[in-house]
Amino acid sequence: MTLPRFGPASKNTPAGLHPTSEMLSICPVRPSPEPTTSIDPTQFIVHPTPVAMSEPITLRVGQGVPHFEMETYDPAAGEFGKFSLEEAKRGSRWTVLVFYPADFTFVCPTELADLAVVHPKLKDLGCDVYGVSTDTKFAHLAWRHSEKLLADVRYPLAADPTGAVSKLFGVYDPASGLALRGTFIINPDGVLVSSEVNFYNVGRDASELLRKMEANAYLVRHPDQACPAKWKPGSRTLTPSKDMVGKVFEALQ
Repeated sequence: MTLPRFGPASKNTPAGLHPTSEMLSICPVRPSPEPTTSIDPTQFIVHPTPVAMSEPITLRVGQGVPHFEMETYDPAAGEFGKFSLEEAKRGSRWTVLVFYPADFTFVCPTELADLAVVHPKLKDLGCDVYGVSTDTKFAHLAWRHSEKLLADVRYPLAADPTGAVSKLFGVYDPASGLALRGTFIINPDGVLVSSEVNFYNVGRDASELLRKMEANAYLVRHPDQACPAKWKPGSRTLTPSKDMVGKVFEALQ
């Protein structure tokens, strides 16, 4: 994905984001590539797919996520900590990563506050939620304590100051040193099953994240089924077969 480059005085620079020479000097360290996976859409089964070790990695849905770690600030505990994908996999936990551009900005606290509303339901689904930006864990702590919109945020805020993890997920903007608004769901096996990326100036709706997470959790228990548009728990699902071809309307009645 080619990301736009913004000069300090460019008319295309998003409001409130003016790159500095310090930001432009960031050189993210990319984790070592590992074998990835792909999904056979006709069978809903995950199959390994080799990746050339010399190729740069930007993850796609259906691929296995290489191991990575990030330092965190956990407002629920009031402590610094660490996220490890391997630990999440060992604990059979789903992982939701919500990337946002920066602490002490404008749209970002509205998104994180919205995410806090659905956080308890995501936890009940076996999901660990992390807000992620290229700020440090110390900036996360200071922002959480000063911004009243974040008062109900109880999930950890992860620090990606080198941009390594942001680059892995394809949301790193080298012109600003910031991450775009990316939301990613990783299943307990470490496979990326959902990806959404917005530009700087458009906030997300956490209720749609919850809906997608509910659908993914349901499909783990019912792998022969598929969830149609706007599916919610209790709604009718689809069981793809040759008999349903051209007759989806009838199947949904």
